[in-house]
Amino acid sequence: MRFWEFVLAALVAEITPGPNMGYLVALSLSRGRRAGMAAVAGVALGLALLGLAAAFGFAFVSERFPLAAAALRWGGVAYLFWLAWDAWREPDAAMAQDEVRLSFRRGLITNLLNPKAAVFYVAVIPLFLPVPPARDEILWLTATFVVIATAIHAALVLGADAARSLLFEPSRERLIRRGAAVGMALVALWFAWSTR
Repeated sequence: MRFWEFVLAALVAEITPGPNMGYLVALSLSRGRRAGMAAVAGVALGLALLGLAAAFGFAFVSERFPLAAAALRWGGVAYLFWLAWDAWREPDAAMAQDEVRLSFRRGLITNLLNPKAAVFYVAVIPLFLPVPPARDEILWLTATFVVIATAIHAALVLGADAARSLLFEPSRERLIRRGAAVGMALVALWFAWSTR
């Protein structure tokens, strides 16, 4: 196993824009650090679950059933558009009360419907494993990837929250929220276009 090469590949994959990055920045700009960090935890759990799926045969299923991979892709695009719509409209009282749990759940779903993450496990991780790969090696690389991704995602949230605090005034809240919604919709469009 070429561990340090894998670390470099994971860093490059995580600093490349994608649905997780777009969602976390948009959420942190519109709702703040607390919601952003809850979403980071959800994304991390999603990455861990995808890693477990990879260790137990997800690649086989996605190669044999391309319709399942297409459904995952379009489900992810639709979910990103729904998140953009949700960010556009006025937050309701229930959202404000349950923001941490809701942000965690949305981070998890966003990641599970993120084909970029699934492709990393199916196409990139195997490049760093011996043939045939041992399950413990896949799990080790998964844990490494989750740590790297979580650190980068947390830094994005902190950066977006810092920008929010510089820009935030009550009169600008709607503008920031809607700007984040437009950004999320653009990420969905980009993702639909780039993964065809």
